[in-house]
Amino acid sequence: MPETYAWEMFSKGLEALERDQAFLALSCLEQAKPLRENPLYCSSLALCLAKTRNAHDEAESLCREAMNNDRGNPTHYLHLGRILMLAGEKKKAVKTFREGLKHGNDPRIIRELDNLGLRRPPIFPSLDRSHPLNKFGGLLMSRLGCRN
Repeated sequence: MPETYAWEMFSKGLEALERDQAFLALSCLEQAKPLRENPLYCSSLALCLAKTRNAHDEAESLCREAMNNDRGNPTHYLHLGRILMLAGEKKKAVKTFREGLKHGNDPRIIRELDNLGLRRPPIFPSLDRSHPLNKFGGLLMSRLGCRN
């Protein structure tokens, strides 16, 4: 019976985390402690810790441990990227999100990257981004479908 309760609390915690209710998610996940060996539990708990207690270093460590135990799951990369964003490390977060996309096409990661509004590198890196060759060259390449 306790294991069933733990799984119920775990799933409620994941739902709350997706709805951005970090305190509720943390409460549910802390009640699901018997699942502590589950990598998804660890990375979800790590994100909750970062959001609610600003324990970014501890959260990053816990999430990386979960990633090492379950390398191919893009959800861990999503959680670590969000933790890094909360810690103010945008470049590391973007790199983590992109790494996560290599392990699976997770729409939540794509949404995070879209929300960041990342720009593609200029066509001619030696020229300023606002140079007409870069502006119109980028538009032309995008319309021709040569630039993703």
